[in-house]
Amino acid sequence: MSVFLIGGGWSDERVGDMFGGFVAAAATRAEGRDPRVLMVLLGTDDEALEYHERYVRALGLVGGHELVVERIADGATFDASRLDEVDALLVGGGDTPEYHRALSPSYDVIRERVTAGMPYAGFSAGAAIAATTAIIGGWRIDGVPVCPEDSDEGLDPVTVVDGIGLVGGAVDVHAVQWGNLSRLVAAVEAGAVAHGLAIDECTCLAPGGVVTGAGRAWRVSPAPDGVVVSST
Repeated sequence: MSVFLIGGGWSDERVGDMFGGFVAAAATRAEGRDPRVLMVLLGTDDEALEYHERYVRALGLVGGHELVVERIADGATFDASRLDEVDALLVGGGDTPEYHRALSPSYDVIRERVTAGMPYAGFSAGAAIAATTAIIGGWRIDGVPVCPEDSDEGLDPVTVVDGIGLVGGAVDVHAVQWGNLSRLVAAVEAGAVAHGLAIDECTCLAPGGVVTGAGRAWRVSPAPDGVVVSST
């Protein structure tokens, strides 16, 4: 599968590292024409629209594609039939529990399309829900803080749900920058997830384990006496 996991963050200098591989994969699928990339984002209010312009700008700097923006209104769900019209899917960031709520009815369809060759990119929340077991928020396990409260996404306990299933284990984002690497370590140690990846900001984990961008991808695995953390 052609899956690109981006840990969030913004940098004009790093847009090629963050999104370039995904756009190139979409172009390969489009076979000689500019690929149509569907970008799914939450919110239709003025604040959300202003935030969405960051994505439009970033993808515009990369170029080489036709961008189709799908904005999901509060309380609405993603219409999976939109995938019939495009070559690749990018799911953006924001409120991770809301992305899960809005897209979960379409997880099976998304997984089928990506398994069949459609490139997928997840940015922040979009990367988190791509996992088999998705960490969608929370900052405490058994009442003990495991990451900064600002990472809670409106949830108190670290909350794990069924994700799309494009990558095994769990994915956390803003790894070092927000202190979320420690949340993933704690989740693996507690058995809430089997194993996982934590991705730094302005960093992309591409197919084949290739890491591009400003930071690292951190792998967290269980061990007899706790967990093992390694980086790429």
